[in-house]
Amino acid sequence: MKAKEFILNDGLKLPPIGLGTYRLNGREGVKAIQHAVEIGYRLLDSAFNYENEGAVGEAARTSCVPRSELIVTSKLPGRHQKYREALLTIEESLYRGGLDYYDIYLIHWPNPKTGLYVEAWQAMIEAKKRGMIRSIGVCNFLPEHLERLTKETGVTPSINQIELHPYFNQEEQRGWDAAHGIVDESWSPLGRANSVLQDPVIGEIAKAHGKSISQIILRWHVQLGVLPIPKSSDPARQKENLEVFDFILSEEEMQKICALSRPDGRTANQDPSVYEEF
Repeated sequence: MKAKEFILNDGLKLPPIGLGTYRLNGREGVKAIQHAVEIGYRLLDSAFNYENEGAVGEAARTSCVPRSELIVTSKLPGRHQKYREALLTIEESLYRGGLDYYDIYLIHWPNPKTGLYVEAWQAMIEAKKRGMIRSIGVCNFLPEHLERLTKETGVTPSINQIELHPYFNQEEQRGWDAAHGIVDESWSPLGRANSVLQDPVIGEIAKAHGKSISQIILRWHVQLGVLPIPKSSDPARQKENLEVFDFILSEEEMQKICALSRPDGRTANQDPSVYEEF
């Protein structure tokens, strides 16, 4: 079964699954990321605030595949959303990673009370014009934030990276983003290893397919039309997370998993309408 690529609104092509790298730091982090690339991962997701752009960049430069075949992502922190600070931070991200460009750069959180995300977006547009970034997007943006970006700059984000897992399936946000040509990426697609990995409903579906609960959840993401970025440093788990393209969940199974969603399903109660991240 061939995995389907995503094509962003600016033409950049993405694989159907990526590698989260939060807490993959130092030499051990580099080794973990290199192994992931060796077994087939091509999308590497980092952030300025993860403090591992150096490890990700080192892995990208020294991996077994050319840099041009990798999609490397980083993110702008909330404390640097002023226009000039944002541009300098993107430059610093490149220096940290030892890279000539980032394939994707995202605003990490809208921080609506601070109210500088449009200014940050304007800096991202400029950084893309300068060749520092290939594609620009956001994380955790609600429809009202996205509408404001497009209205005030004329540029719609290519990606919205959002918290998305069976206990918080983001149906309305997914629908809005899809209608506006924005690809959704799922952070914490396995719920940060919370109780979702012991959920009996998903366990029964996993048993029926001879797969792990994690594989069922990742397959659910794929069939929703979103791009999951599970994090793992374990070689066996990295491999397992890629093996989700040889089976299909039925419509009934998809609905059973979607029905697990709940209004208070956010893992850490990080509501983008009020949450501020710096």
